[in-house]
Amino acid sequence: MGHQAHPAHIISRPGLYYVTSSRRGRGRDRTAHLERVLIFPPKLLYSSRQIDSFSSLSLSIFPSQLPSITPLLSLSLLVLLTMEMEKLDFAADRDRAKDFLTNFSDENGQPKYLNLLQDVANRKLRAVQIDLDDLSTYKGLEEGFWERVVGNTRRYVGIFAEAVDELMPEPTEAILADEDRDILMTQRVDETSDSADPTADPHQKMPSEIKRFFEVYIKAMTKNSPLTIRQVKASNIGQLVKISGIITRCSDVKPLMQVAVYTCEECGFEIYQEVTARVFMPLLECPSTRCRVNKVKGNLILQQRASKFLKFQEAKIQELAEHVPKGHIPRSLTVHFRGELTRKVTPGDVVELSGIFLPIPYTGFRAMRAGLVADTYLEAMSVTHYKKKYSEYELKGDEQDQIERLAEDGDIYNKLARSLAPEIFGHEDVKKALLLLLVGAPHRKLSDGMKIRGDLHICLMGDPGVAKSQLLKHIINVAPRGVYTTGRGSSGVGLTAAVQRDPITNEMVLEGGALVLSDMGICAIDEFDKMDESDRTSIHEVMEQQTVSIAKAGITTSLNARTAVLAAANPAWGRYDMRRTPAENINLPPALLSRFDLLWLILDRADMDTDLEMARHVVHVHKTLESPSLGFTPLEPSVLRAYISAARRVMPCIPRELEEYIATAYASIRQDEARSNAPHSYTTIRTLLSILRISIALARLRFSETVAQSDVDEALRLMQMSKYSLYSDDRQRAGLDAISDIYSILRDEAARTNRLDVRYAHALNLISRKGYSEAQLKECLEEYASLNVWQIHPNTFDIRFIDP
Repeated sequence: MGHQAHPAHIISRPGLYYVTSSRRGRGRDRTAHLERVLIFPPKLLYSSRQIDSFSSLSLSIFPSQLPSITPLLSLSLLVLLTMEMEKLDFAADRDRAKDFLTNFSDENGQPKYLNLLQDVANRKLRAVQIDLDDLSTYKGLEEGFWERVVGNTRRYVGIFAEAVDELMPEPTEAILADEDRDILMTQRVDETSDSADPTADPHQKMPSEIKRFFEVYIKAMTKNSPLTIRQVKASNIGQLVKISGIITRCSDVKPLMQVAVYTCEECGFEIYQEVTARVFMPLLECPSTRCRVNKVKGNLILQQRASKFLKFQEAKIQELAEHVPKGHIPRSLTVHFRGELTRKVTPGDVVELSGIFLPIPYTGFRAMRAGLVADTYLEAMSVTHYKKKYSEYELKGDEQDQIERLAEDGDIYNKLARSLAPEIFGHEDVKKALLLLLVGAPHRKLSDGMKIRGDLHICLMGDPGVAKSQLLKHIINVAPRGVYTTGRGSSGVGLTAAVQRDPITNEMVLEGGALVLSDMGICAIDEFDKMDESDRTSIHEVMEQQTVSIAKAGITTSLNARTAVLAAANPAWGRYDMRRTPAENINLPPALLSRFDLLWLILDRADMDTDLEMARHVVHVHKTLESPSLGFTPLEPSVLRAYISAARRVMPCIPRELEEYIATAYASIRQDEARSNAPHSYTTIRTLLSILRISIALARLRFSETVAQSDVDEALRLMQMSKYSLYSDDRQRAGLDAISDIYSILRDEAARTNRLDVRYAHALNLISRKGYSEAQLKECLEEYASLNVWQIHPNTFDIRFIDP
């Protein structure tokens, strides 16, 4: 390159380093405007030995002697690098770090970090996390030490690692030795102690990184609110920042070389090369004294087994939807996870990351196209999930007490259901069904490998304006893992999986869709009726087998999609048309309808009292931004998650005495459907499994190990209430009032069982399934008792028909 013939000048002044350049033949030095650039930490730009050797005079070096970061430095600019290296004493800061690690005590008076180091020495832990909250509250530190750690975190990770090396105690327990590593380390320590030569090449000195079996992380302060990705600016480069977002993609975990070890064929020396970037140039000639004296270019062989590798994973984090300004698209940032932080996140997780914001130069052909532009990434230091998975949820002491108090409440089922979206008026039974969707039932695996799903699938079909989408959004907010998508904006591969080319490895890889991302969670699909038929059939396998089978681009595999599907749809003509049959209005294929445990029809019917009450509710919410009083304090989503996580650990079973009851109930539903000219649902054997799943979910809410008959009755009632709007219209067409219809139900039941007695609880269960209330039952009992049709027990209200 032509400009390499002209020297670049590095001028050192107190606290400032100038890099200037001149071009000959122009008549005078050409320098552009001053530009403040914060680039890599000093350790990456130059070694500390080079920086300390700069004098206050001008030092001329050629660009070929600059490090590989030269493409970032424009030789036609005057670049101002702010590095107050002269004022910093890193040895003193290492002593301060040692003092902090030694003397810091937690709230119980225990030496927090000394105990942590003991666990590391005993090989129980591999990560030493320095909490900045502890550093800020420690009294014995110099005032500016905390600011230096935040502003130059990459260097201070190394300083804390050196302090840990000096403080590392001896193991107090028998440890499981890593045979290969321990043999290599013993041999290396013996060799380096025997051949200690102060004039030896630094490549022959064993770096401290290869001796360490731990990693040091610095965690940001918890009280600081996280930044959005677009708030991270150039001024944050090199600093510890905290950001929030959603993980969109993760690479596989691969080994990243940290220290390369070579063996010379001529002299037999082990040569060490520290690797600080994603790419490095391997050593080709032996730098040992023996090879230099003998003037032999010793051939170096890379020893893979003796080198040190670190687990490495790359991920993409994207802005949350609520952080994106109007008219903009979400920004994303590359995140590098190393060591023990790998495998902590999966696509779809909403996380809070703290890490070091650093630039990285492009390599290869991308560097030629990029020119002076560099990419940026975040080197992760800690990961915090906003919503933990149910299996990872650890109940704290106060949460455990609160859940135990709630479990003892006899009305907990209603309170939990009414705490879901309390701002939405009514829909009590719909909310109960959604609560059971969150709880679910355990998955069953038979001895021959067949699996029976435990997740519930619910479809909300109703007229416009009945708050279907709001219910979906709230459930996704409550669920620890959930994905919200719409039917029109989702294709078949967008829901299941797509084959794409990985930009890093250039290989064909699978990219999971919405149903795969919501594995072990909930997938909410809005506008379900607007989906193309070809796309809708792609979720049939997911809803029953709970897998996604792929055979594309040479990839044949099956992905897990153990998700509960919550769909919302409008009837075929926008609103439910009472002149048409339910099958015509629903307009979904029977193969898909049978897979839903509950298909809830929500019709918007004009009723003076209900409309007046709803309007008052909406006006109150609009004015006060909170729901009217429910008679109790609604539970927070975090409390709901804690309760549900505790309930999901219970594995109820169905007692033998209930088997015949459930079978009879299923058979009667089939008979009712067979007698109907226009059935409201498609009852298959899947309906029986739905009854079992809902009953088990109800038993889980009570923390009961066995399913009770009341659970089965509630499951049957919910199935019946899902079509309540249609039954009320059928009764109106038949000309039956509520009292007469209740009498018909009780009379038919007495005739079916061939008995004159009907228990009150059983009668209440029967009429509840048809959508009637207890007040209407009592009114019916009184009216027909006055006509001497039956007699009522004064205490139990049991019914006995008078034999004519």
